[in-house]
Amino acid sequence: MGNGRVPVQLTRRLVLGGIMGSAAGAALAGAPERSLVPLPRDPDLARAARAPVERLINASGVTGRIGFMVADAKTGAVLEAKSPLLGLPPASVTKAITASYALDALGADYRFTTRLIATGPVQDGTVKGDLVLVGGGDPGLDTDALAEMAAQLKTAGIHAVEGDFKVCSATLPTIPAIDPEQPEHVGYNPAVSGLNLNYNRVHFEWKREGGSYSVAMDARARKYSPRVQIARMQVVDRKGPIYTYLDAGGADEWTVARPALGTGGSRWLPVRKPEAYAAEVFQTLARSHGIVLSAPVFLGAVPEGTTLVARESEPLKEILREMLKYSTNLTAEVAGLTASEARGVHPETLMESAGEMSLWARRALGARHAALVDHSGLGDASRLSARDMVQALLAARRNGVLPGLMKEIPLRNDNGDVVANHPVKVRAKTGTLNFVSALAGYISTSSGRELVFAYFSADLEQRADAPDEEEIPEGARPWKNRSRNLQQALIERWGNEFAV
Repeated sequence: MGNGRVPVQLTRRLVLGGIMGSAAGAALAGAPERSLVPLPRDPDLARAARAPVERLINASGVTGRIGFMVADAKTGAVLEAKSPLLGLPPASVTKAITASYALDALGADYRFTTRLIATGPVQDGTVKGDLVLVGGGDPGLDTDALAEMAAQLKTAGIHAVEGDFKVCSATLPTIPAIDPEQPEHVGYNPAVSGLNLNYNRVHFEWKREGGSYSVAMDARARKYSPRVQIARMQVVDRKGPIYTYLDAGGADEWTVARPALGTGGSRWLPVRKPEAYAAEVFQTLARSHGIVLSAPVFLGAVPEGTTLVARESEPLKEILREMLKYSTNLTAEVAGLTASEARGVHPETLMESAGEMSLWARRALGARHAALVDHSGLGDASRLSARDMVQALLAARRNGVLPGLMKEIPLRNDNGDVVANHPVKVRAKTGTLNFVSALAGYISTSSGRELVFAYFSADLEQRADAPDEEEIPEGARPWKNRSRNLQQALIERWGNEFAV
């Protein structure tokens, strides 16, 4: 999710940032304009004629700091590098480290389990005790899944609960937001808990009706979208800020500025009370089957009891594949926290768990100076160098799982069209924050040679100067585009220069 789900699209444009002058032309003289081709028979002569990589960087217009490295995947030999020891924010490239960490600690077939437990016997369809919804951390649990669990409870013959309805998320700590420095309203920065629902986001929808607005807050999924009261919205007359948030104890209280709404629309907002959110939605779904539950009671430990319904997630390998494809921050944080728990660490914060992951990455992956503050890359205080990322990717390649989980990034021509059946393949993880852009992964060249690369760039001064409340501050998009164009130019260079 980074600062949104904007997939990288590698264009083949080598004229970066609109630079078309003679100096830029000289800087890019050796680079292919249309398609990648194998090197001529005398590769040493071709390499000697190629413009130095610094000219390519200078022509890009990317401000701030840049570090990259490309290496041979089989031998680990470094082929080209710039500031490879420079630590920069890795953004969502962090998720590649997290995936390796989770696979090592939990195994590819690990599944998260959500349960309904009865603390007393069941007699004539009545639970003679409490009914407890126990979260197992499943990051993919949604309203439709809870609906299936409610239906299974009915199928099991349950029609009443004599005791209380209780909720337990104690498998993982509850953390109100991944990164407190992000704008309060962005859906990619939700709470993290042992009981997560709909990626801990609530769907806000509005429509103008005459001189006022109708608003709805619901737990939207594909089949079911029950309204909720745990998150509330009020439209107010003001110019700004667009959104405000208040922790009202029992609910998330939001306001939105009327001039920002237009005629209608919708967006996802983060949930800060995930256990209460899941409890309210399950109550509604159970009631649709005639099972009326009391107001929820929240527990700090999993009670003894009989499991009435259990829902298992997809295998971890598939969950991580989706995480790397869509860059879901909640999935990364849950996977990292669960891995730390499995390693015997019981973290209370994301930073504590990420510190354990950093130690592991130094020992197991050779990322000697990895210093991460979370598992998703959303926090900009994390530091990782291109050298350490390449070492981590080389180690992950030897382990054999991660490369196959990474998303294929197609090469495109100047018109933005995918070049079909292109001989050069890129599997990588992107990373984007405002004024931070990263890309790391694997390149298969036209000759079949495999390369491993990492590219990090950041203009931390511009990032620090950006207003905190702005989701995308002025200048962030053009800077990101220039950095991505440079990434493309470097991949073009490496695919051509190091094909043999």
